[in-house]
Amino acid sequence: VQLQASGGGLVQPGGSLRLSCTASGFSLDSSAIGWYRQAPGQAHEWISCISSSGSGTYYANVVKDRFTISRDDGRRRVYLQMNSLKAEDTAVYYCHVVRAGRAFWGQGTLVTVSS
Repeated sequence: VQLQASGGGLVQPGGSLRLSCTASGFSLDSSAIGWYRQAPGQAHEWISCISSSGSGTYYANVVKDRFTISRDDGRRRVYLQMNSLKAEDTAVYYCHVVRAGRAFWGQGTLVTVSS
């Protein structure tokens, strides 16, 4: 199981970024995928997840109405569209999957929101 997050970078407050999670080594189309983030000195924070079918999407209150999760199983990717970014969104963002009772984390991507 491998997950690789990408798309992070430096963005000004109010800006947008789209993160991608590229999956390999497992059946993506039968897996729910989550996004988490970890700010400096903080614990991992759950942000969003999407069901295996894509019909169910869920968000933490702190990002609801600003972030949108989606998936393209053909491209083996899950996306996180982030709009109206705030300084407090600065963190390393990770994608996550549970397979056979084990949690797998990908390499994260750093998002920095600063003017």
